[in-house]
Amino acid sequence: MKNRIDVITLGCSKNLVDSELLMRQLVANGYTIEHDPETPRGEIAVINTCGFIGDAKEESINMILSFADAKKHNKLKKLFVMGCLSQRYMEELQEEIPEVDKFYGKFAWKNLIADLGKSYYKELEFDRSLSTPPHYAYIKIAEGCDRTCSYCSIPLITGKYASRPMEEIEEEMRRLVKQGVKEFQFIAQDITYYGLDLYRSMKLPELVARASDIPGVEWIRLHYAYPAHFPVDLLPVIRERENVCSYLDIALQHISNRMLKKMRRNISKEQTIDLIRRFREEVPGIHLRTTMMVGHPGEEEDDFQELLEFVRDTRFERLGAFPYSHEEDTYNDTHYTDDVPAEIKQERMNVLMGVQEGISMSVNTSKVGKTMKVIIDREDPEYYVGRTEFDSPEVDGEVLIGKDNVLTIGNFYNVKITDALPFDLLGTIQ
Repeated sequence: MKNRIDVITLGCSKNLVDSELLMRQLVANGYTIEHDPETPRGEIAVINTCGFIGDAKEESINMILSFADAKKHNKLKKLFVMGCLSQRYMEELQEEIPEVDKFYGKFAWKNLIADLGKSYYKELEFDRSLSTPPHYAYIKIAEGCDRTCSYCSIPLITGKYASRPMEEIEEEMRRLVKQGVKEFQFIAQDITYYGLDLYRSMKLPELVARASDIPGVEWIRLHYAYPAHFPVDLLPVIRERENVCSYLDIALQHISNRMLKKMRRNISKEQTIDLIRRFREEVPGIHLRTTMMVGHPGEEEDDFQELLEFVRDTRFERLGAFPYSHEEDTYNDTHYTDDVPAEIKQERMNVLMGVQEGISMSVNTSKVGKTMKVIIDREDPEYYVGRTEFDSPEVDGEVLIGKDNVLTIGNFYNVKITDALPFDLLGTIQ
């Protein structure tokens, strides 16, 4: 156990990047790190928490309590907690869970290194101990959010939008390429806002173009765009750059004008439909991932039916849905009551995802017979498992390839698609 630290990451890939930065500093200070162990393995544990919605907060608290119990039973010497939950609820957590040695806010994790009596190595500030397979990594291009969506607690946790300088992002990517990373997922709470605070204009198109010029960058994929005031000059960059995936993750949340107004999304149904049409006209074959929310305060059956019709008509290649969670201190907390019963939220989500399953099956079936470029993520007992440019790790489907050939994890192969499942594809090496 000595000099071993368990680092547990909960929540989104933005949290994962913070954990990887911390882990690299801990390794440089002589610690052995285990990421996401099932049970405590080391003498110290660090839990990086999520505080976004009720379920995520509950998961974070349960994880802290589990490790606090291990500490009570002498299976752990020290327990530290960082991230979004402790940023937002530090005083309450300190009072309720005294077994935790110290809580740190989302941006204060460097203090943890000092509290261990160790040094922060400035020369390693862009270096990370990757928890992902070594061929892909997440690149956080900004922190915070300036949007004012009615339901969202993230601006309360992360503060104002703060873009990272382009040169810093490029330097981080070059270092990761030298480590063997080929695929980069650009992430931020809102990537489309990138640059406004730093350069006084939207700079995502320029950033993506510059990043795609870095030798060794094989794929760039874009996550968490915002539909209002979308920087449409990004579309030629996606279309013309071979290593920028024809993929965009853009959370729409709803389509009913009444609900979009209540949600304070700053866009109308008509503008949304026009934007999607433009995506598909300017980037033929683009795969769109979106997220929809059901059960927002005031959502009536007509609003939900309008959403269903929109999803049927638009046929998103990738879609996730979640039931509304009423968060304290948000706009909704002071303006609306959580008036849609939990069982109706769940029922609407199930119906929506049932519709999407059929669409997904149809999209996948259309790929049978095609040959696609696939990166291999891992080897399972029966298959090699990979992804196309249209599939982001963890959230999208996979390509299952029989073991007729010996494949190398992290390499690209041309794969002929032979069969389709609702969310995965089957294929053979060409």
